[in-house]
Amino acid sequence: MQPDIRKIVTYDEEVLIEGFRPASPPWRMFGVAVVLRNPWAGRYVEDLTPEIRAYGPVLGAMMTERMIALAGSGEAIEAYGKAAVVGLDGEVEHASGLIHTLRFGNHYREAVGAKSYLAFTNTRGPANAPIMVPLMDKNDAGRRSHYLTLQFAIPDAPRADEIVVVLGAATSGRPHHRIGDRYQDLKDLGHDLDNPAAV
Repeated sequence: MQPDIRKIVTYDEEVLIEGFRPASPPWRMFGVAVVLRNPWAGRYVEDLTPEIRAYGPVLGAMMTERMIALAGSGEAIEAYGKAAVVGLDGEVEHASGLIHTLRFGNHYREAVGAKSYLAFTNTRGPANAPIMVPLMDKNDAGRRSHYLTLQFAIPDAPRADEIVVVLGAATSGRPHHRIGDRYQDLKDLGHDLDNPAAV
């Protein structure tokens, strides 16, 4: 069982000036999106497991390989994330199923040497729906400089019976970040790093 892929889209953004000041080095965010037929579209399917287990490794390996090629190396990627947008004949559960499996995400996580989880969105929409990929530092979930969102759209996807699966990355945080990290807030509030909500 293989995913029925219609197209692969690559997005690459390089910001040279941010906040009226040069970004040195340039701030780069990029992504790889795969548009595939939704195997569960138009009907209710109780068990999504067979397709998740079959598609996850194929998509994870192929998309990770393309992301590393764009970056030049896994080490060059500092922030990362994932997303999926399901077409209107599908459920948000279908988008979730393809990206919320270690069979998909672990390919990317291992290739970039990450410790933190992959930030994510899973949404539903028509063709040209906004694709929002939240990014965060691959090793430090509290590093606010790397709280980013990669945003783009594909004019003809997803069709009603498709899913768009996306990996995103950045080679740095925001060029002129100056809001600090969450650790100072926790210290100021007297909260424990291991129990930030103090519950």
